[in-house]
Amino acid sequence: MRILLTNDDGIYAEGIHAAYKELSKIAEVTVVAPDAEQSSVGHGITLFYPLFVKKVSPERHFDGHAVSGKPADCVKFAVSVLLKGKKPDLVISGINYGGNDGCSVFYSGTVAGAREGALMGIDSFAVSLDCFDNPNFSTAAKFTAKLAKWVYKNKLPKGTFLNVNVPPGKPKGTRFTRQGTEPIHGTFEKRKNPHDKHYYWMGAHMPTHKNDNTIDTYALSNKYITITPIHSDLTDEDFLDKVKSL
Repeated sequence: MRILLTNDDGIYAEGIHAAYKELSKIAEVTVVAPDAEQSSVGHGITLFYPLFVKKVSPERHFDGHAVSGKPADCVKFAVSVLLKGKKPDLVISGINYGGNDGCSVFYSGTVAGAREGALMGIDSFAVSLDCFDNPNFSTAAKFTAKLAKWVYKNKLPKGTFLNVNVPPGKPKGTRFTRQGTEPIHGTFEKRKNPHDKHYYWMGAHMPTHKNDNTIDTYALSNKYITITPIHSDLTDEDFLDKVKSL
């Protein structure tokens, strides 16, 4: 099994090191990730600036390639240049520092890394740890390796990738879920800089808790590992059929 591993926290992040440690036990792993943090960049690609690439060995955890771009850039570059067009068996993006459930799917660079793999016809999934304080990636890393073996054996439908979120601590179990669609409610705090100029710092109110374990956001908050199948084709088929008949 050949795996392309990327992320959006950057190649020096703890989460990608933890993922590599477990994945390298079961597969040949190529690491290609941003040279700096690229959180919440969505599915952006770099068009108007050159991409710089260098070989790195972060704390001797692995040998990889650091790219001066976004996660989608990394996947494109890895397949086209480093792997010379020979597609890996899997693209895995993560392990992200912080959850990527619900509407975060639209903003997440980690999720975009997996989506880019799916667009290329490669079985792919993204993994995030829903934690920001003293993260322990061990459980998420072990689950990543377990899921990699399952996906490699069973394959995914064309255009579909998996978005995985792991709660901190000991999970209650695993749930296949729907993506939550309640928006992340933005807040803007007005501040003043040392030059007496006002600026705004964006924050967010997360969706309220509900006891609905069929939806990723709520199952995750109830301490379940969530696996959400996401399709890269966003066409509203029902509405398309309706307008075709007009």
